Amino acid sequence: MSNVPPANDSPETPYSPPAPATPTIPPQAPASESDATGGLIPYKNPKGLAAYYLGICGLFPLLGFPFGVAALVLGIMGLKARKANPVIRGHIHAWIGILCGLFSIGLTLLIVAGIVIAAIAG
Repeated sequence: MSNVPPANDSPETPYSPPAPATPTIPPQAPASESDATGGLIPYKNPKGLAAYYLGICGLFPLLGFPFGVAALVLGIMGLKARKANPVIRGHIHAWIGILCGLFSIGLTLLIVAGIVIAAIAG
């Protein structure tokens, strides 16, 4: 007979090795919702983002009409992209682009009309 004590299967015995720690993985957002910018910059809707920047640039004098038209068109395309895929963001950027585009187009047309009326009357 041997002098080896019988094996005990309980984990509380001082002779058993410690149980390996299981790594815990923190919960993450799905890949479709993760956003490094916190949702402030809609990089998944580039048309809406471009409409926003072009609409802002359209507010500068002499740049209003071409940038306003581009902002209007891209803003509508950005809204259509958002409607087709509701996961992407950027509809607010698209709306700001549309509104700034309309304002800059209207302001440019008023300035041109004022110049033409002044030239005719003068």
